[in-house]
Amino acid sequence: MFKHFITLQWKSFWRSASLTSGLFMKLFMGFWAVWFIIMMSSGGVGAFFFIKKELELDPLEVINRFLIYWLVVDLVFRYALQKMPVINITPLLLLPFNKNRIVSFAFGKTIFSFFNIVHAFFFIPFSVLLVTEAEYPVMNVLLWNLGLIALIYSNNFLNIILNKKDNLIFIIGGIVVLLGGLQYFGYFDVTLYTAPFFEALYNFPALVLAPVVLLFFLIFVSFRSFSSDLYLDAGLATRSKDVKVENLDWLNRFGKTATFLKNDIKLIKRNKRARSTVMVSILFLFYGLLFFTNSIEAYDGPVFRIFAAIFVTGGFLLSFGQFVPSWDSSYYPLMMSQNIKYKEYLQSKWWLMVIATLISTILASGYLYYGWEIYVAILVAAVYNIGVNSHVVLWAGAYVKTPIDLTSNKKAFGDRQAFNTKTLLLSLPKMALPMILYAIGHYAYSPYAGYVLVAVAGVAGFAFKDKVFDKIESIYRSEKYKTLWAYKQKN
Repeated sequence: MFKHFITLQWKSFWRSASLTSGLFMKLFMGFWAVWFIIMMSSGGVGAFFFIKKELELDPLEVINRFLIYWLVVDLVFRYALQKMPVINITPLLLLPFNKNRIVSFAFGKTIFSFFNIVHAFFFIPFSVLLVTEAEYPVMNVLLWNLGLIALIYSNNFLNIILNKKDNLIFIIGGIVVLLGGLQYFGYFDVTLYTAPFFEALYNFPALVLAPVVLLFFLIFVSFRSFSSDLYLDAGLATRSKDVKVENLDWLNRFGKTATFLKNDIKLIKRNKRARSTVMVSILFLFYGLLFFTNSIEAYDGPVFRIFAAIFVTGGFLLSFGQFVPSWDSSYYPLMMSQNIKYKEYLQSKWWLMVIATLISTILASGYLYYGWEIYVAILVAAVYNIGVNSHVVLWAGAYVKTPIDLTSNKKAFGDRQAFNTKTLLLSLPKMALPMILYAIGHYAYSPYAGYVLVAVAGVAGFAFKDKVFDKIESIYRSEKYKTLWAYKQKN
């Protein structure tokens, strides 16, 4: 049975209209997966020797102290990036397939998820060093790892459950930020209460049964939850609900593009997939804390300030803009049958990203606490995002023909994330040019010369906006029918 499901998935991939981009993304994701594996392995080895020799502390005790943050951050990243197990459910329910087998196959795919496996490349080298360098008992270390594996896989199935309950993940994220802030400023250290549990996994091997029992409980709950949804007339049926009518008349000042702007704002307010881009934008506002606070030595380089500032001000731009026009894929054929100019359509998306970038820049004014030079980097990055990256994401969108089903978050095994790994990976090349420009100015003359070069690039992009839009419009026209064909693919 499972072999038959795998065959169907294989045919779905190779027969998809987006095969070329999908195959490229698989290779691109593979490259970055190898990079993350190398970094995690280096981190495991580096953490051991840094804690033992530089800090002169017990490596296991230090790691146990911060494991609570490791697990919670892992859960938040899974929610933002990990895609839910997806198979084409509806046709299978019309065939003589056992419902539990369908669920088992979909859940089985998550076991080999990169988000589960990547942790091993940190903890295995670290554990080997515990045994060989610090002479920890092998059996205790193995059982400690078994407990961590159970907790990591518990996150995997907890993520599946939480994807149906958006409010819980916001509450969890808020609690983590609050506890981290209280610990950073010395008011309350939650690790004093959580570290004993992780230490007990090593000191009392029988306690490893607790996370294992938790894992099986979460598997049972998530399995029952999705099994109960596998009915054509219930769980998989499209539910309708009352929608409030909004005029948004204040957008009329944007002329003909106002119609598209209104549609986008309503889309963001009414759909989880689109709303998650706003959540990601808010999370990216805190990304600069890793770079601007000098808390991580590897990020102290001056070039990393521009790298961080691009993300701080461009979180919405990079996540939402990367999937233009895929956000409108469900009614894109209807739009193309109307008398709509591509330029007006694209300008509405551009204005939406510009407004979001300006709002992010204002909210990021809190970084003034770390000095004017930090906020100058943020302002310069905002100019670059508006002048250059806003055009780049629209340009790239013409070639990313990934249809987005805005109702899939109501279906079992639907793709519940608007911001996924592909979005993040496609945004990485947009970081290189501003970093190179800043490095040229910084090392050739002064830091402010680097800021000037990045700002000039942004201003130049804004100055040639009309010509760039003409070029982008021509690309969208040439890709029009390929895009329409790709959006008709349901798998």
